[in-house]
Amino acid sequence: MAPKKRTQGRVNLPPVLKRFEGNPILKPGSRHWWETKAVFNPAAIYEGSKVHILYRAIGETDNSCLGYASSLDGFHIYERLAKPAYVPRELFEGVNSMPRLDNEIFRPYVSVGGGGGGCEDPRLTRIEDRVYLTYVAYDGYNPPRVALSSINIDDFLNHKWDWKKPVLISPPHIVDKNACLLPEKINGKYVIFHRIFPHILIDFVDNLDFDGKSKWLEGQYRISVKSSSWDSRKVAAGPPPIKTKEGWLFIYHAIDEKDGLRYKIGAMLLDIKEPTRVLARTTRPILEPEAEYENEGLKYGVVYPCGAVVLNDTLFVYYGGADMVVCVATAKMDEFLSQLNYEREEIQVSYPLHPQPAVTIRTEEHVQGFCLKCRKKYEIKNPRHFIMKNMRYAIRGICPRCGTKMNKFGKS
Repeated sequence: MAPKKRTQGRVNLPPVLKRFEGNPILKPGSRHWWETKAVFNPAAIYEGSKVHILYRAIGETDNSCLGYASSLDGFHIYERLAKPAYVPRELFEGVNSMPRLDNEIFRPYVSVGGGGGGCEDPRLTRIEDRVYLTYVAYDGYNPPRVALSSINIDDFLNHKWDWKKPVLISPPHIVDKNACLLPEKINGKYVIFHRIFPHILIDFVDNLDFDGKSKWLEGQYRISVKSSSWDSRKVAAGPPPIKTKEGWLFIYHAIDEKDGLRYKIGAMLLDIKEPTRVLARTTRPILEPEAEYENEGLKYGVVYPCGAVVLNDTLFVYYGGADMVVCVATAKMDEFLSQLNYEREEIQVSYPLHPQPAVTIRTEEHVQGFCLKCRKKYEIKNPRHFIMKNMRYAIRGICPRCGTKMNKFGKS
């Protein structure tokens, strides 16, 4: 049931974020070679009376790593480390790119945000005594995937960067990004949000012991785009959801088919006990790329949130501007939630959805395709699953008779 609207003495305005007048709060600089070109897409957590910011940085090598900064008041930078807090360590992070696959050269995935691979777009979540880091691992060639690492909270606060060995948690050959962890377990399970175009996907897992070989995110539930709305092309998770008296406050970013692919920010309320249920969703953006620093950089028209904290009843949302700088915008928490509650009546679809895998990767299966050379149908040898640039699904392999490449195309 929708809450009663309080109409006396005020106008029911939609929720919005207010930019900090001192934006951007972090810029690329010449002092540190690893962050000379861009600093953007910041994760954030509030611990030990500080806001801790982990941001994506690109420097002289065009390889993304993660830098660290902190703030006492949420606005002004108190500390900024001279060395990265997290650097690529594995092949899948771009330490050594491998452009060939089974004697065949494939066209590389191009990272729009710039750079030649590495660790991109972090999110931070504290659960008990560990800080979990989810991020995009990109080797500079293959489709980017979701990776997971973690660190003891004391080591994190003391800048002792003893991160656990990272592991891939999303399936191979699929562009999967924008992952974050819910700060609490639901019915004994961890909840992971991520994005395979164009939906936000949600998975419930028993543990976070991924092996990087056989256990992948499946996309059990999804939050979809809304046709004829400001978020009609794609939606993606922003910062980890924040627990409030009204529900989980979920900041997300989205693109409209009709607005030149500009990135904008919105908000949802998710049910506390069933975070697959959307209780409220903004019918218009809470922040659009209108400032100069959100339009002049590596990518025009981008506000890209990756971190959020609550400090003195104020919501702080940290975001990247134009894939170049780090910015922050705020709102009074009670007022923001009250205004977001008015959006409940706009919800057209009831959740949760029935669990359904968004993408299934099989290593052993029988798929038939047509060989153009033999002019006959055969079972495809060594089938591999792909999503092409036009978002059409395909299976690629070789003809068992002549060795020619075979494709089987599916629905988009």
